[in-house]
Order: sequence, then C-alpha cells, then structure tokens
Amino acid sequence: MLAALAVVAPAASAQAADGTAPPPMANGFGLTQVGAPTGTATTFHLTVTTPEVAGEQHIKIILPSGYYDDPGRRYPVLYFLHGSPDDPFQQNYPALTTSDSMITVIPDGGARGWYANWLNQKTPAGAQNWENFHLKQVIPFIDANLRTIATKKARAIAGVSMGGFGAFHYAQVRPDLFGQTASLSGDIDLSVRSMDLRLAVVASLIDATGAICGSASGACDPDDSPYKPAVDSDAAFGSPYPVFNADWRWNEVDPSQHMDKLVKGGVGVSLYVGDGGGSPLEPEFWVAGAAKNVKAAMDALGMSYYYVNYGDGSGWGTRCNGGHNAGCWEQDLRDLIPRLERAFAS
Repeated sequence: MLAALAVVAPAASAQAADGTAPPPMANGFGLTQVGAPTGTATTFHLTVTTPEVAGEQHIKIILPSGYYDDPGRRYPVLYFLHGSPDDPFQQNYPALTTSDSMITVIPDGGARGWYANWLNQKTPAGAQNWENFHLKQVIPFIDANLRTIATKKARAIAGVSMGGFGAFHYAQVRPDLFGQTASLSGDIDLSVRSMDLRLAVVASLIDATGAICGSASGACDPDDSPYKPAVDSDAAFGSPYPVFNADWRWNEVDPSQHMDKLVKGGVGVSLYVGDGGGSPLEPEFWVAGAAKNVKAAMDALGMSYYYVNYGDGSGWGTRCNGGHNAGCWEQDLRDLIPRLERAFAS
C-alpha cells in the first residue's frame, strides 16, 4: 500500500525553490505542516501536527548532496530514531551527512514516547500513538514528497538508546517495511530479566527526574524537566510487574522476545554496544546486559547478524569511552552507514 501511494513525488519537490531553500512538502497522510520547511536545500526541518500525537512534532531530513542534479534518480531511506529525551533537531552526528546515496529521515519520538502506541491515551500528555505516527504517516508522507525507492529493500531503520528499542520494535512489527535494522546502545530487552530498563521507562513516565530535582533544595529547576507532564507509571505499557501476567504488553513489545520475526521477515540486524566501564552508574552498563540477552536469543535462533561490542571504546574511534554518549554513537554510525549503502546497492 505504501509503495503504491508513493511512486510519484510532487513535481515541486524535484528541486529546491531557488537552489538553496528546502523543497516544498505537501501535507497528507494525517500530517499537517506548521509553517514551511526551514534550513538548506539538503538539510532541513519540518514541524507537523497529527491527531495521533499531541502537540507539534519535528522531522529532520538530510538529502544527498547530489539530490537535485538528477531529477530522475530515486534513493533508499534511513529512518534514524533519537533517544530520550532528545529531539530530531539535535541529531547533528557528522556521519549522518556523509552519504551521497541515501536519504536520512529523523522523526520526532518525543522525550519519552518509547516508539509505541501507549495503552492509556487519556493522560495529561494527550494522544501518544507514536507507532501510528511513524509507520502509518511519516513513511508514506516521505515517500510521497521525496524521490525515494519505496520498497522494503531500500528502507532501513536505526536508533540510539530509546531509538534502538524503536528500531528493533518497528522492524518486528512491520518487517515488510524494512530491509535492515540497527540498535546503537538500545533498550532492546524489556523482559523481566531487565527490570532496570523497565524501571527506566517508568521513571521517564512519572517524571522521576523532575521529582528528584525538586527535592534537591534548589540545586536544579524541576520545571526544566523534559518529562513533563508526569503521567501514570502504567501509561505506556501497563504494569511492569509480572504478577498475574500484568506485564503482557511489555512482553509484547520487548525486542528480545521477538527476534524470530526478523528472521522470518528477512531483516538484516546490526547491534552496537559498549561496556560502560563496568560501572552500574553508567547507563551503557545496563544496555550492555540487554545486548547480551538479545545476542543469546539470536544465537539460539541461528540468526545471521552483525554485532560490535566496543568495550571501553579504546579501539572505537577517537571520542568513544565505552559510555552511553554521542562520541561512541558517531563511530557506530561511521561503521553502519557504509554497510547500509552496500546493502541498498546489492
């Protein structure tokens, strides 16, 4: 259905209005733009609204430098999902601008949207149908407005941290859409084995950061917390506790329990992780445990996959210390992007 809707991009999008401005983008698929795109002809931002998610959402788009040189050429697409509590506008990894053979799209995932349709849509946060927003709206919107190759083989989805969860989850939900998926330090085990990661999700929902900040005797401003408004701890996935199967939704979305869907769907899998220096105070320590569990699940299935554990980061670029940070993710992307280009071209 998506491919059928997207085979012809609007003629106006074949080139930027004056060679330097972003191309015009037509509303559709439930997305309404707020103002015109801003930025340059090849790196620009959109602000959109949708009934699926409350408020205004951002989308960052990076086009190949030669996008306007050949109006007949179409490109594969990498969908890159940011972490919590980040924003598409802040995804300034230099590696994302290095490819001249693919389009990169960075859609908003919210500060704590968790790339899913929440169970409770009646919280103070309003509508939170992130899965619908991304899979049913953003992808066909991009295919209709840009010269994409609207096929499974020509689409990849990758993400960091919360976005790593989203990348695996979306590829499992819709393996017909994506040929490749990659997790960079992702929260990819939400099973009961990883209660630490479940509770990290809960902390973002209830605004534990703001609560801690508010009790810090003025050391910080709780009003600056990105996790407002606080919502119920069960809002996204229900109770995180397995008593009486109350955690069914966590298991349903947990990537570690559904790697077989990627095998059956023919989706290529890449996984990058460090060791956080072995310190429980470093977030990478906890996602390293999740990566270990997912690797074990893939091995049990006899899967073919690409796995990098760069440990303390000493041999992984010049800015990686093995922690949960942009220095390591930049190097991950420098390794991943050429591999995606080869997969797209094969």
